[in-house]
Amino acid sequence: MEAIANIPDCKSKKRIVIIGGGFAGLEIARKVDSAYYQVVLIDKVSYYQFQPLLYQVATGGLEPSSISYPHRKTFQKKKDFHFRTCLAKQVLPDEKILETSIGSITYDYLIIATGCDTNYFGNDSLKDSTYAMKSISESLLARNRILFSFEKALSARTDEKVRELLTFVIVGGGATGVELSGALADMKKTILPKDYPELDFNKMEIHLVDASPRLLFAMSEEASAKAEETLRKRGVIIHQNISVKDYNKPYVELSNGETLRTHNVFWVGGVKPNSLLGLKEESYNRGRILVDQYNAVIGHDSIYSIGDTCLLISNHSPKGHPQVAQVAMQMATNLANNLNQEAKGYTKKEKFEYKDKGSLATIGRNAAVADIWKLHFGGTVAWWLWLWVHILSIVGIKNKVSVFIDWVWSYITYDVSLRLFIRPKNDRMYEEIDEREKR
Repeated sequence: MEAIANIPDCKSKKRIVIIGGGFAGLEIARKVDSAYYQVVLIDKVSYYQFQPLLYQVATGGLEPSSISYPHRKTFQKKKDFHFRTCLAKQVLPDEKILETSIGSITYDYLIIATGCDTNYFGNDSLKDSTYAMKSISESLLARNRILFSFEKALSARTDEKVRELLTFVIVGGGATGVELSGALADMKKTILPKDYPELDFNKMEIHLVDASPRLLFAMSEEASAKAEETLRKRGVIIHQNISVKDYNKPYVELSNGETLRTHNVFWVGGVKPNSLLGLKEESYNRGRILVDQYNAVIGHDSIYSIGDTCLLISNHSPKGHPQVAQVAMQMATNLANNLNQEAKGYTKKEKFEYKDKGSLATIGRNAAVADIWKLHFGGTVAWWLWLWVHILSIVGIKNKVSVFIDWVWSYITYDVSLRLFIRPKNDRMYEEIDEREKR
């Protein structure tokens, strides 16, 4: 048995331990009633990250602090709430103990909201050679990579080297891949020629590689067609129904036999759920934690799972629900209501039913696509709708105002002002980059 984590006694209350501070974890921690429960939230970072806008950090459109918010600040006014920055190692269901990197934590109810991580589909070598965008730190690294390429291109001695540095390959045709491609296309047109007048940006290429038969596969065919049309008009080269087989810098090998030459590969091509040791084998299906219609984990008592990491199969969703924020937050709300009702002595519980409020994706300046109920539209109206929905979804009034100001400034000036290449003083990664690019 590990040492016991230093958390105040819950006294007469029951303790709810939540793993993960993303959309689902944050929502349920907010809505569980502290009059009946002690809430313990653990996360590997001390802040919430608004993942839909991470690509804008990577392209210099937003400050990292504008789309992140400290967990402790969020719950300052919530009574009997405790946050710990640590890693969940495994659960001991029979003892109702969660083992973490800071010691063991007992629980009455455990809620697993660990979300997803980048999926490299078995080719783990791509993890070290490409750039993902599932966290603030990864997005800052991607931003450095983008800006570093332009700086290196200024000193490149051959046209071939310049083209390699000015070629960007985005792997994955979901919302992040489409939005990142559009943002880079906007930068190429209106921003980069002013910053780097010595470079010929006719040599810059943006490749979007998608293994699916169409972009934005989770959205309507109308949205997919509009996104593809807009990106092609903005100069993005789309490789459809094609996957990346391997990447040995600077060679990207595609499944159709084509080879691209680049130093910049951004991997946003899929996700895989984060699992937790200690659960029974029967609790997993297709890598996700299998839950019933109340989000209780199959095969276990007092353990629940919500959000991207869980799989709820029903007549309405035979393949499970989409791994999006809407689902995560609705699951969190439903489970919190059930737990609150149980604490008050009510035995009736509400089954989870997903209510799809629509989907949005931006493709760049004045361009977005929207699926709202049976309406499918794109263009400027969809773009403005996308802007306001995302501003309203950001945590913290200061952050909402900051994002609004940055976006208004960018819209008026056709510029973004956060193109900062912040290089850590003693970071081996950059030394390795320098050595590789000398070859």
